[in-house]
Amino acid sequence: MTQGAAMEQEPSRPTWSRQIEFTLAGIGCAVGLGNVWRFPYLCYRSGGGAFLVPYLLMLVVLGIPLLYMELTVGQYTRRGPVHALATVCPLLKGVGVASVAISFIMCTYYNIVITWALYYLFSSFQAPLPWQSCNNTWNTPNCTNHPTNSSYSSTASQEFFRHRMLDQTSGVEEAGTLRWELFLILVLAWILIYLCIFKGVKSTGKVVYFTALFPYVILIALLINNVQLPGALDGISFFIVPEWDKLLSVEVWVNAAAQIFNSIGIGFGSLLAMSSYNSFNNNVLKDTLFISVTNSLTSILAGFVIFSAFGYMSYLQGIPVHKLAVDGPGLVFVVYPQAFANMPVAQLWAVMFFFMLLCLGLDSEFAMVEVMVTSLMDEFYHRLIKVFKRKELFVLAVCGVALLLGIPCVMQVGIYVFQLMDHYTAIVSIMFLAFFEIIAICWCYGVKRLSNNLEEMTGRKPNIFFRFCWLIVDPVLITVILIFSVIQFKPARYENYVFPPWAQGVGWIIALASIIWIPLAAVHTLWVLPGSFTQKLKQSITPFTLNDKSKSPYYERGGSVGQPDVAVVCSSMSLPEKPPLETNL
Repeated sequence: MTQGAAMEQEPSRPTWSRQIEFTLAGIGCAVGLGNVWRFPYLCYRSGGGAFLVPYLLMLVVLGIPLLYMELTVGQYTRRGPVHALATVCPLLKGVGVASVAISFIMCTYYNIVITWALYYLFSSFQAPLPWQSCNNTWNTPNCTNHPTNSSYSSTASQEFFRHRMLDQTSGVEEAGTLRWELFLILVLAWILIYLCIFKGVKSTGKVVYFTALFPYVILIALLINNVQLPGALDGISFFIVPEWDKLLSVEVWVNAAAQIFNSIGIGFGSLLAMSSYNSFNNNVLKDTLFISVTNSLTSILAGFVIFSAFGYMSYLQGIPVHKLAVDGPGLVFVVYPQAFANMPVAQLWAVMFFFMLLCLGLDSEFAMVEVMVTSLMDEFYHRLIKVFKRKELFVLAVCGVALLLGIPCVMQVGIYVFQLMDHYTAIVSIMFLAFFEIIAICWCYGVKRLSNNLEEMTGRKPNIFFRFCWLIVDPVLITVILIFSVIQFKPARYENYVFPPWAQGVGWIIALASIIWIPLAAVHTLWVLPGSFTQKLKQSITPFTLNDKSKSPYYERGGSVGQPDVAVVCSSMSLPEKPPLETNL
């Protein structure tokens, strides 16, 4: 088959209708629920303002350079993470498969948070709010209307979350029954996701105008309201005034780096997949700076909103801000609703807040689903179209499978399943994934090639700062973070409940479901390449080795696999209308 014939058979790669749509989709993907609960929670746990110092430093040396790297690879190869990684480093092509796997695993349980947000949103139209008092059928004798730190009592807000919405069991050993209300809302959530993405980037591009921008309107409205509450300034001063001795803790620095990583979404493949729909000559640096800086500013804005509410809660309870009981997701579904209950026009603020959570969750969720769809369409386009006839039906099938996999999370045992999946996916898997992605792109593919690709697309090479970060700073930082993540690893737990050993084992299987593709794909690459083991190894770390010879412009020049003429390979991809090199996995 000639290269021209290959081009005729390949579907043309769609692009964003306007470049601003990619920027907004990127912001929507990066800015998610983690900005509203995880960032303020880590700030709270790390001594308030002390966390901002390492956080902003990690943004500059880790977040911005690595996002720049990912967007460059996606835009240049014009492929999803699987093909992109197989092209730049055949030996580590499994990193691309692993990022698709981790995104799909995450999208099955991340939608549960959207389900909870919808449940709270519907409940917020009641007057009084159902978590405002203890006079409900689901409340226990230990319920109190007055927030307290006593372990023997629980607030109306806590009891609504545990006993009304979740109706949770005592542990993972006890599955309980299906929560039909939550299941039907989960179906609704998946219908919303499908309607956002079934037309690909053309429909996604229109939706993000609203889902990416509207949360800011609500955040600013909440901030204006919160700062007027008594005690709000105490919470804000805790947020911005550092406890300098906390900076001596290595854990604070590791948490800051991990938050930048998880928040921007390095390693998940979402932004890489989205950038593959960019026009070839798009200014990557502009998008990188806009997405990463907006993401961090959103976290800080959310910090002001949340900590002003903390100050109000400490005023109501009569205790210092640092003694409030705050833990993970409970921040969004227990502590903050508790603050609403005591505000004037409580229903209005509750509806606005949970609608904001819905918007934040939706665009992050459909970015994760888009990774799966993009990668499978890149790899099996003709076979999938033969089976499903239309891409829209294939997207429906992917959403349907993810819905079925999410069912355990809407049973009474659901909160434990959710916590287990989140712990072993978002904390364990992603650090290994990020480490190998950086090795593949920064060292195997090389900073020089990456710089040449950027120059070809934009007419300008990256400056010395980015090249230094890619070559030395970022690989070293990620290695340190990975080592400390392993050393400081703690088994999954939910509140005071520690998961039994068999459940931890299931958690590791979930983690391995994504990580295992890295060694498997490496073995496959070495197996299919010709020659002795040394020759195989040399070819496996040479970009473009796995490309079909009949389709590679390099082979048309008769070069040898061991020494690819990068300039020739690159020149074939300089025109945006040409499809990228096809990789046979």
